[in-house]
Amino acid sequence: MINLEKFKNVFVAFYTPYDDDGDVSPERTKALVDYFYSKGIRGLYITGSSGESPYLNVEERKTIMKSAMESAKGKMTVIAHVGAASTRDSIILAKYAKELECDAISSVPPIYFSLSEQAISDYWTAMIEASQLPFIIYNIPQTTGTNISKKLFKSMLQNELTIGIKNTSLPVMDIQQFKEIGGERCIVFNGPDEQFAAGRLMGADGGIGGTYGVMPELFLKIDEFIRKGDFKLASELQRITTGLIFEILAAGGMFGACKYILKLRGMDIGEPRGPLPKLTKENKRTVEQLEQKISNVIHDWCDKN
Repeated sequence: MINLEKFKNVFVAFYTPYDDDGDVSPERTKALVDYFYSKGIRGLYITGSSGESPYLNVEERKTIMKSAMESAKGKMTVIAHVGAASTRDSIILAKYAKELECDAISSVPPIYFSLSEQAISDYWTAMIEASQLPFIIYNIPQTTGTNISKKLFKSMLQNELTIGIKNTSLPVMDIQQFKEIGGERCIVFNGPDEQFAAGRLMGADGGIGGTYGVMPELFLKIDEFIRKGDFKLASELQRITTGLIFEILAAGGMFGACKYILKLRGMDIGEPRGPLPKLTKENKRTVEQLEQKISNVIHDWCDKN
């Protein structure tokens, strides 16, 4: 029997830490896991979009998975994104996730080529069969070009190991529809950070987000307000948090800005890997001001309460 309760939480979409030479760093990976744990985070989504997975090879992704699990195992729920360009590489990663005792695996649809729903189903099923781990679909049509249909979702749920979906499509109505299809045996994660509160109100059981990592306190606080039924405060803090997200995106891009914010806080995890852009000097000055602004919001909403 799969314990779904441990997935009903706030999951940080984990960044990939590099050393000063741009290589994947096991030491910095473990330190980042510990940092998030100290902030109250109990769920991680590793080697996904925020982890720059399209720009990592299989061995680098295995290094991140191994290092993260060495720090998180027994303390945090870990979902490993194992989707890769080929089914063969995805199976290798899925088997490794099983070996490491990750809590679940996840995957986007196949990338680059536009494939049939049967081909997508076969791709995901191969990962499930290789690992026998709970599986979470990752719907992010903005980057994959594929928007998971309700028909495909129903079909995948026929496999009892398919336990949910991380929905990063922009219409919040999609969350409600996926939840209605899956019911109580299905976990739906809100994907777009800007609509975490709205997604929860529409039926999402939790959230997975890339900007959570630089302001985990704020998303945990929104989640707390929602669980208490205080939707007015949840909405107000979401409005403020969404404004901060827009500023992050405008300050040279999410990857560079988030990594630099963590560096300013003493958590150096390197710079994004090309072709993702690095921050300019002007960007860094903007992010330095933004980091202080985020810290002030955290102090006003979380440290005082």
